[in-house]
Amino acid sequence: MIAAMAVAGAGRMGRGIAHVFAYAGYRVALVDIKGRTAADSKILLSQAEAEVARTIGLMESLGQLDAALRDKILARVSYHPLAEAEAVFAGADLAFEAVPEVLETKESAFELICRHLPDDAIVSSTTSTMLVDTLAEFVTGPERFLNAHWLNPAFLVPLVEVSPGAATAPAVVERLTELLQAAGKEPVVCAASPGFIVPRIQTVAMNEAVRMAEEGVASPEDIDHAIRVGFGVRYAVLGLLEFLDWGGVDILDYAGNYMSEALGAERFKPPPVIGKMIAEGRSGMREGQGFYDFRDMDVEAYQRETIAKFVDLVGHLGLLPPPSNAEREQQKGQKS
Repeated sequence: MIAAMAVAGAGRMGRGIAHVFAYAGYRVALVDIKGRTAADSKILLSQAEAEVARTIGLMESLGQLDAALRDKILARVSYHPLAEAEAVFAGADLAFEAVPEVLETKESAFELICRHLPDDAIVSSTTSTMLVDTLAEFVTGPERFLNAHWLNPAFLVPLVEVSPGAATAPAVVERLTELLQAAGKEPVVCAASPGFIVPRIQTVAMNEAVRMAEEGVASPEDIDHAIRVGFGVRYAVLGLLEFLDWGGVDILDYAGNYMSEALGAERFKPPPVIGKMIAEGRSGMREGQGFYDFRDMDVEAYQRETIAKFVDLVGHLGLLPPPSNAEREQQKGQKS
């Protein structure tokens, strides 16, 4: 059972992780492991404490937290300078490394963590760029090591991408994903591949948005608006591959090849697996198989449930189209 955890690094990510677990009822120790003067460390830790208090207070002000619980949640987070690291890590069941994306800095952090952490405790990086097998070289007992990539702001974004290494024990993956779920997160497990899932897709989308702004396709404001009310709404309900199955992967085949030719850019060409799926009769929902298997599914019920989610989300965002003026007047008359 994981009851106490320590975070090496008191920056933005460390503070976000502290918020998440304290909010969920766990004790969290935030440790400033950089070699600073006592005065400078005290300043940093005071800033960390103030930020955690601010984000917890924000949840309270938004009606997501009972004011009576605020002080209890904040009391679950403790703040420690480097001089107290030994005692903190010695009493932890799980340690997160949350230091800057510099290999030497991470190596020092893992050396400190592993020197004091119990042998059966889990060690997790939070790297957004480095591969877990590279970092595992710095960890004593690589079978207990894996990566948990949080998306900022960590206290709000549900997703955590969990990436085990070649030596990671399956039980460690299970324990961490269960903990994340207990804290209200939505973990997914992915291979140790550059960019994991979201950063890899996000990088492609961001680069294309920049190109469109540079080319004058649309203003930055309209590009962002299109993403928020189109791309964002759609993919909050249907995943990318799920959406392909709805329309048919042959549409991507046509659209990708057309855009590649029209824009003179190979990056739009669909991957070969799309042609293979079409040839095998796995174009998506209408053929019973695509990336998902629909053969034993009540497709009509699934479609209705998905559309209901769209309606709920669009309505929540205040974007659901109203009926015409005449129909609104008719509805008023029926109610009176």
